[in-house]
Amino acid sequence: MKTMIAFDLDGTLAESKQPIGDEMSVLLKNLLDVAQVAVISGGDWPQFEKQVVGRMQADAKLERLFIMPTTGTKLFRFQNGVWNTIYNDAFSPEERDQVLDALNKAWDQAGFGGEQTWGERIEDRGSQITLSALGQQAPLEAKEHWDPKQEKRRQLQAILRTMIPDHSINIGGATSVDITRKGIDKAYGMRRLCDHAGIVFENILFMGDAIYPGGNDDPVRAAGIDSIKVRDVADTSVAITAVIACLKA
Repeated sequence: MKTMIAFDLDGTLAESKQPIGDEMSVLLKNLLDVAQVAVISGGDWPQFEKQVVGRMQADAKLERLFIMPTTGTKLFRFQNGVWNTIYNDAFSPEERDQVLDALNKAWDQAGFGGEQTWGERIEDRGSQITLSALGQQAPLEAKEHWDPKQEKRRQLQAILRTMIPDHSINIGGATSVDITRKGIDKAYGMRRLCDHAGIVFENILFMGDAIYPGGNDDPVRAAGIDSIKVRDVADTSVAITAVIACLKA
C-alpha cells in the first residue's frame, strides 16, 4: 500500500511556472485525505507559493503536504498554522561564485545570445543556481519554442561539466539548467525526505513528465521508487483520480 504520492511540478501538476488549476487543486485536496503528498521541483519556495501552496483548498490537510524546492535540497512543512523551513542545503559563498562564473562563461562559449529575455536569466536559489535561458518571467509559448529537443541545453550542460565537474548539472523545465552540489538530483531529494518522514521507497508512488533517459525525473525511477510517466497535466489528473479510488477501496 502506498502511503505517499510524490509529484514533479512543471509539466506534471501545472504548466511551466503556472499555478495549478482548479481541478488539480481539488484533486490534491482529495488525495491528501487518503495519503501524504510531496511535490519536488527545481523552483524555489516563492515559485511553489505561487503555483501550489497559494492554490490549495482552504480545508486541505496541509500538514500532510511536503514541499521540496530546489531539487529537494530544501523542505517546507505546514506546522502550527504556518509554513516552516525544515532543512536547506545552501551553497557556500565560494561555491556560489564559482557556479555563477561558470554559467556566464558557458553561455558565451555556447554562442547563445540575441534572444529576447523576460526577467533575470540566472537565479540564485540558495541550494541551487538556475539558468533560465529566456529569463525567469518568459511566457510559456516562447519557452516551448526555444529548445524543444533540449539540444541547446545539452550543449550548455556539456560545457559546464568541464568547468565545474564537482557539481550536478541537470536539465529542467522548458528552458532551464539547474546546478547543485555533486550527486544531488530528485532521487537525492526523495532520500532526504524519507529520512525526515520515516518512510521507505516501497511506500512511495512518483509521477513525472520527464521519466526517460536524461530526464530530470528519471533518477527517482532509477533509485527504485515506483513511478508513472505522465504526458501532461491532464494525464496526471486521470492518474490521481485512479490512485484516490484505489486508496479508498
